[in-house]
Amino acid sequence: MNAMFQQKRSGAGEATEDPAGDDAADVASAPAFDLIELLFFAYRDFVGDADRLLASLRFGRAHHRVLHFVQRHPGLTIAELLEILQITKQSLNRVLKELLDEGYVEAHPGANDRRQRQLTLTERGRKLAMELAVLQSRRFARALQELPVGARDHAVRFLLAMIDPQERARVEALVRPDGAGGGKAAGR
Repeated sequence: MNAMFQQKRSGAGEATEDPAGDDAADVASAPAFDLIELLFFAYRDFVGDADRLLASLRFGRAHHRVLHFVQRHPGLTIAELLEILQITKQSLNRVLKELLDEGYVEAHPGANDRRQRQLTLTERGRKLAMELAVLQSRRFARALQELPVGARDHAVRFLLAMIDPQERARVEALVRPDGAGGGKAAGR
């Protein structure tokens, strides 16, 4: 690490001005580099926990996403999964084929339209999806323990605000289908 980088990082704990605070037009001249970098590093470590487990099975992040959303929404159709993940059918096909062939996911004809394929996890798939969710939930729990009570609600509002406005209601309905929060750490 060079001295300039170390010097810049020495003030990492200091508060920085919010570039969108008074005048959002100033963002072009003063990007939120600290937030960009913190999000990068937080995401790197957040997915890294799961990546290590997935790598041991020769799976990757795309497999994780499929397992996660099929676990959360059993009976999800392939079309619905494509919409959630915002990927092409070709991108999904390889990953889904591997999960089907390895016995983590099952595809059944749709109840109303037999041409549709509804996805569910097998016992093996549920076990892996839960292991991944627990790994990532532990990281959230550790982080939330360092913050004041109510931080989880602020984090949820911040993350929702990061989503394009026209997508927020759909994402919120997907994330919290019962309208409730998502876990035991709700107060933190």
